[in-house]
Amino acid sequence: MPTQPACLGPVEEEVSVGAFLEKLGECSSRNHSLLCVGLDPDLERLPDGFSRDTEGIVEFNRVVIEATSDLVCAYKPNLAFYEALGIEGLRALEETVLAIPSHVPTIADAKRGDVPNTARYYAAAFFDEFGFDSITVSPYLGPDSLEPFLEREGKGVWVLCRTSNPGASAVQDWRVSGSDGDSPVYLEVVEMVLSAPSAADKGVVVGATSPEVLRRVRERAPQLPLLIPGLGAQGGDEEAAVRAAATGPVVINSSRGVLYGPQGGDPVAAVRRRALEARDRLNSLLASVSALG
Repeated sequence: MPTQPACLGPVEEEVSVGAFLEKLGECSSRNHSLLCVGLDPDLERLPDGFSRDTEGIVEFNRVVIEATSDLVCAYKPNLAFYEALGIEGLRALEETVLAIPSHVPTIADAKRGDVPNTARYYAAAFFDEFGFDSITVSPYLGPDSLEPFLEREGKGVWVLCRTSNPGASAVQDWRVSGSDGDSPVYLEVVEMVLSAPSAADKGVVVGATSPEVLRRVRERAPQLPLLIPGLGAQGGDEEAAVRAAATGPVVINSSRGVLYGPQGGDPVAAVRRRALEARDRLNSLLASVSALG
């Protein structure tokens, strides 16, 4: 079995590591990074010098990738920013994915979830047509809706568990009668993911905006890969996110916090500086957590 790099946390023998997690681990180790950059282009916030259209988006994404590909463990385009621009936006997404170096994993932040017949086409769209390495999916149609994604050997599937938005608790914290008595929905999602047969590598999405939830998910599933959004503009807890790396793989995402800042100066240098600061801050926290045991 491939050896998981220390920056992604140890993985026990009973946890399967497929091609996606191996690629993720190799990139994380190579770049000494837990940082995923979300490629979420907002036309209104593009730096000066970039046209406010899809050509500007592609150009901006390319310079972000060139400036940060040695600092990240993955890139995560959010589909909404591209779909909102129609067919030209989807072409911009296609060009963006092609611009990402082949050794850097990609995450389609699509949050898809539908009946199995439809989910199969979603899987084909993102894995076969756009060429993503992994995808975020919604579990709320049940295990069979995940099967068309999980059956894809060599790919990664990130199941929404406890999201980073303020209203997440309205549904995801509901108490239900589950595998461990009275427990929140998000922990039942963890159980569903753990028990689901899978040819793909599987993990869950847990926001850094709720440290206690993050702790509980990690306690329930010490080696389960976690995709952790919510840093930067959403004010997520960096230390809590890094502590989750103590036992298993984590990918910590920042989008607006890396992409955008004050206008003026060299935008490429500014993006690199923000990404470097974010990566090094996470690594410093990881070193502190590791020292404490």
